[in-house]
Amino acid sequence: QVQLVESGGGLVQAGGSLRLSCAASGSTVSINAMGWYRQVPGKHRESVAAISSGGTTNYGDSVKGRFTISRDNAKNTVYLQMNSLKPEDTAVYYCVAIMDVDFPEYDVWGQGTQVTVSS
Repeated sequence: QVQLVESGGGLVQAGGSLRLSCAASGSTVSINAMGWYRQVPGKHRESVAAISSGGTTNYGDSVKGRFTISRDNAKNTVYLQMNSLKPEDTAVYYCVAIMDVDFPEYDVWGQGTQVTVSS
């Protein structure tokens, strides 16, 4: 069983930076990949970034070059460093642990953390 605890959300001015953290506990060796999604009310959840167990990363086009996903295996924690933030980055950000890419019903989701970028 895996549980995710997110932190680091908050309010920041446009152009500023913020770092989100996602600490995993439980059966962490069963996690194949971790990532971040975001969602604005009325819109579908959008993939932001992902990192595999081997360290391969992927980014959504809207954040490429501004956001960086990383992991600290010793702490079982994944980070999302967000730089050059824009008001359109405002959303609820969710951490996800992907247990099996073929069975998304087994994905584990965090509770979400609000990121608000003011203009």
